[in-house]
Amino acid sequence: MSSVTLLDTDILSYLLRGHSGVLNRAEAYSRQHNRFHFSLMTRYEILRGLNARNATTQIVRFDDFCSEHHVLPITEEVISKAASIYARLYQRGVLINDADILIAATALVHGMKLATNNTGHFSRIDDLLLDNWAEEV
Repeated sequence: MSSVTLLDTDILSYLLRGHSGVLNRAEAYSRQHNRFHFSLMTRYEILRGLNARNATTQIVRFDDFCSEHHVLPITEEVISKAASIYARLYQRGVLINDADILIAATALVHGMKLATNNTGHFSRIDDLLLDNWAEEV
């Protein structure tokens, strides 16, 4: 069985919009794991975009989607891990945005791989395993 994977915001957004490559990977993953996992930060990023566009129908659909899957909270442990990640990136001069750091910290705290199309940023984080579901195979 493959390991549990946390969906980054870009992958979840592709999935919700029906991106064919991501849909294929998501269907295969879903057959093994039954539900998707993503961070509360990802929920925030999707909702802020939908709210900015007054996309009320999509907001209702997204809320329903979230209730069927597992939204992982931002806990004290996630915050502590995120602060450590920030410090290492800052010291190396390769910072990424706080949302991405919190998503990566969530994956690391829960021992998950991260599905993302943003491998350039996330590859800067030590010990974070990446899987690009949007990459053409």
